[in-house]
Amino acid sequence: MISRAERTANYAILLVFAAFALWPILTILGAALGPPDSAASSGASSGAGSSGGGLANFAAAWQEGRFGTSMVTSVGVSGFVVLTAGVLSLLTGYAFGTMRVPGAGVLFPLFLLGLMVPTEVIVVPLYFDLRTLGLTNTFWAIALPQVAQSLAFGTFWMRAYFRSRPVSLIEAARLDGAGSWRILWQVLVPPGRPAIVTMVVLTFMWTWNEFLIPLVMATDEALRTAPLGLAFFQGQHTSGFTLLAAGAVIVAAPVVIVYLFLQRHFIRGMLDGALRE
Repeated sequence: MISRAERTANYAILLVFAAFALWPILTILGAALGPPDSAASSGASSGAGSSGGGLANFAAAWQEGRFGTSMVTSVGVSGFVVLTAGVLSLLTGYAFGTMRVPGAGVLFPLFLLGLMVPTEVIVVPLYFDLRTLGLTNTFWAIALPQVAQSLAFGTFWMRAYFRSRPVSLIEAARLDGAGSWRILWQVLVPPGRPAIVTMVVLTFMWTWNEFLIPLVMATDEALRTAPLGLAFFQGQHTSGFTLLAAGAVIVAAPVVIVYLFLQRHFIRGMLDGALRE
């Protein structure tokens, strides 16, 4: 049994680490809600410097940074990547985890290469490949490489989940006349919601925060994603910290909202995955 002194020490340590983690977030929020600074405008735009502080900083940053367009682009790219990579990961993970796939000893390590090779290594040859296909400066040039990256993780993650399911459960379903498709969607997917939600949240977070691929693959302003729009906002529209902090909060808000809605399943899926591994 844990003594009162040990419990107090545990809470004290947790509070210290919580304060350490929350301090940067609170600093950015405080700056975003604070009074406008003298460097709020780069000169040409009067709207950025006309903010009165508080919530008006977010309105000014939204207008000056044109975050409406970049947020729509990020939502479209993230939604496409999460949906496409999620469905494909379920299918490939199901195949590698429950079936005898010809050449699985070679194919699965190829998927794992997607987890090992950083984006910086492949972005230049990938750009020339997509340019040859006429896909650069399009939605597909931003989305398809991220589908491939997310598929590598999703296959690894879902394979681990499907391999952890009791073989007797699948055999019982087959004895009842269920085919492979029905076993996947009616027997294995429903109890695997935490694992699937974890994959979805991580894929959404990585896709939303991706900076290099949109920067290299698309030069059209209409195709700028939210992180890219924030970088251009800093360089072109403002040199002040207040509006930049407001823009950073705007860009980070969707990831925080998604996590808050799905945190229970996300944490459970992470813990289950850690126990399985």
